[in-house]
Amino acid sequence: MSRQSYAAPSGLNRRHLALLRAVADGRAEVTCSCAPDLRVDGFWCDHTAATDLVRSGLIRPVRSAPVGQLVPAEITAPGRAALAGD
Repeated sequence: MSRQSYAAPSGLNRRHLALLRAVADGRAEVTCSCAPDLRVDGFWCDHTAATDLVRSGLIRPVRSAPVGQLVPAEITAPGRAALAGD
């Protein structure tokens, strides 16, 4: 039996949506870099999903910082809209 991946109406999968919820809850930090990493509750997350969310403009660092530094992550208006469509 194969498992099918759930895709939200916005084209995001469950992993993307879970990360968006964590960011919306204020539980995430992101590295400032061209290939950002995301940490939720102190644990590093799926690098590909984190990069997808940052590059698509659904989440972002709350402020600029030196490359590689962790800063709080925030959800953007399009990110909130993606969650609302969930």
